[in-house]
Amino acid sequence: MEKWTAKDIPSQQGRSAIVTGTGGLGYEDALALALAGADVIVAGRNAQKGADAVASIRAAVPAAKVRFEQLDLASLKSVENFATRLNGQLDSLDLLVNNAGVMVPPERQETADGFELQFGTNYLGHFALTAHLLPLLRRGKEARVVTLSSIAARPGKIDFDDLQSRKTYKPMQAYSQSKLACLMLAFELQRRSTAEGWGVTSLAAHPGVSRTELLHNAPGRGSLISAARSAMWFIFQPAAQGALPTLYAATSPAAVPGAYYGPHAFGEIRGYPAFSKVPERAADQAVARRLWQVSEQLAGIGVSAEA
Repeated sequence: MEKWTAKDIPSQQGRSAIVTGTGGLGYEDALALALAGADVIVAGRNAQKGADAVASIRAAVPAAKVRFEQLDLASLKSVENFATRLNGQLDSLDLLVNNAGVMVPPERQETADGFELQFGTNYLGHFALTAHLLPLLRRGKEARVVTLSSIAARPGKIDFDDLQSRKTYKPMQAYSQSKLACLMLAFELQRRSTAEGWGVTSLAAHPGVSRTELLHNAPGRGSLISAARSAMWFIFQPAAQGALPTLYAATSPAAVPGAYYGPHAFGEIRGYPAFSKVPERAADQAVARRLWQVSEQLAGIGVSAEA
């Protein structure tokens, strides 16, 4: 996979894809997939941003098969409604990219269902989305699910005694937990797919440190994190480069089921797609099984792959 780029994406003609997130990495994922010929659904909360993303993709790729669908990952009802619509519109699904997220709001916030915002949006919303769409994915052709983690997952810990950070809220600690949970979701989904014969390949990816608006918008433009993002711009690789590990996991015939991909250089901060180092806690299968079970309870959905 040496210096793999979007130009190496094989034809995606005839394949259907859902990408969560309308800007930054999600936009770059959707653009590259549309350019390769996939039928792409951009899923996001903000309808105007979604329309802008679709218009921009069509301007770059006039023949693009792309559209927007409303999805608020911070609302389990919105996730369910989205999945119901898609189950009515599609016969199958070939690719799901669990990309959208929020990062380090300075004060603890909650989703519509009362979960800590980062855990509820980054992880639980995507868990529920994947569960709802699993029957469609099972009918897909060589279907894949790619879930976005982060280098911030490395110090993360799944705190079952305080999953929602009600006792103590530390923005980066909560973010790290949510991204560790995303990584464990990717691994556990692959294990269950293999054991149950679901025929769905699950992978994880992270973008290194990329120039998106996430670090500006989440903590606020007056924050130290936002200031660092502006002053140290040269450390951050372009969003299109940061999207490459996700795109490799999503499309490369050489991508390994259950693998984790990130940039290859400078401690995985930037570069081209390569195998990423798996944090020790992410490999704890007992914790992963418990997290899956707790997630089913929190999301109110039992995971069924009935096609």
